[in-house]
Amino acid sequence: MSNGAFWLKFGLFTVGLGQSFVFVLVPPLARDLGLTEVQTSTVFAISAIAWAMTSAGWGRASDRYGRRNIAILGLIGYAISMIALITPLFLVERNVLDAVFLFPLLIMGRLINGVIGSATRPASFAYVADTSSREERTLEFARMESSFLVGTVAGPLLGGALFLITKETPFYLFSALALVASVGIYLNLKQYLPKERSVEVAKISYHSSNVWPFLVLAALTSLCQASLLQSIGFFVTDTFNNLDDLPILISISFALISISAIVSQYLFTDLIAINNYKLLILGSLLMIFSYYAMAFANTLAIYYLTLIFNGFGVGMIRPATASSLSLNQLPENQGSAAGYLGSVMPIGHMMVPLLAMPIYAIQPSYLYVFSSVLCILIILFIIVHPVFKENLIE
Repeated sequence: MSNGAFWLKFGLFTVGLGQSFVFVLVPPLARDLGLTEVQTSTVFAISAIAWAMTSAGWGRASDRYGRRNIAILGLIGYAISMIALITPLFLVERNVLDAVFLFPLLIMGRLINGVIGSATRPASFAYVADTSSREERTLEFARMESSFLVGTVAGPLLGGALFLITKETPFYLFSALALVASVGIYLNLKQYLPKERSVEVAKISYHSSNVWPFLVLAALTSLCQASLLQSIGFFVTDTFNNLDDLPILISISFALISISAIVSQYLFTDLIAINNYKLLILGSLLMIFSYYAMAFANTLAIYYLTLIFNGFGVGMIRPATASSLSLNQLPENQGSAAGYLGSVMPIGHMMVPLLAMPIYAIQPSYLYVFSSVLCILIILFIIVHPVFKENLIE
């Protein structure tokens, strides 16, 4: 692995640290300072919308201005957003700032992450596409994805320990690590710009025939995963309320999904190296089973087992989707493709309040049956549409 690739992975790791930690810490802190659950969720929803709107543009920008510059810009934006998110909270807590300013300032702080922080991921994945062979594409994408997932596992653990020092310490440290990653990328990553061609290369768009099927697949997967992630806390509390230490049980649930996805990516893209089409089919089957079994889980052990199966499925589908999309594009369009994919990933989180939570409110098990049905539609779509069988790498 080159030094440049290492620093890109470290950058995504630092983003993972903050992304998971803010979901754990910011909501209870904001609620203690007077914000409602709706206001707190709105802060994250607005950021997700901004991410969806800007990700494709950053991908195209990396085609024009280089992967390194855009990846660095994204990390700097993420670092600033972490500071901008925690500063209003501790100023209000110390009565330095009036609580009336808290909600708009939190929106502004998180919005920086959605608008600028969204640049790192498409630039990083486009760089991998530029520098990896077709045979190695899925493996390298999986390794890049794993770097982010390791950060999401470590974020609550490391952040929880640092939180004991002061509430602000984790935010400052994670921000500093992102800046360290940006310096490492600047010093070690070779600036890459697609080679000029004598003929005009057709640009891609959301509705291009070799783009939209992968975006539909990513959007449906995103909805299933976001529905699960945002309902775990409620489901564990509602179903296993007779058990002690529910916050710890909820944290373990999140960790199991991420760790299982990391293990899955190693097993099926590195050790065994299954092709993308089989990864998509097997991953979908595992997710169908996991969601359906989850709906009827009546013990914590069975519930945890369903989460492990879910993580394995996600670990297959996500890198296979990104790699398949990349393999269907020309070198000049890799940044745009990565940006389009990044723009649909927040769709799930945007749809959860409108679709998933109302279903959960009727009956918790209905939500997971619904997700299972969505995964059945996913596997039918993969089987029927020919684009998923193109550019197979054994």
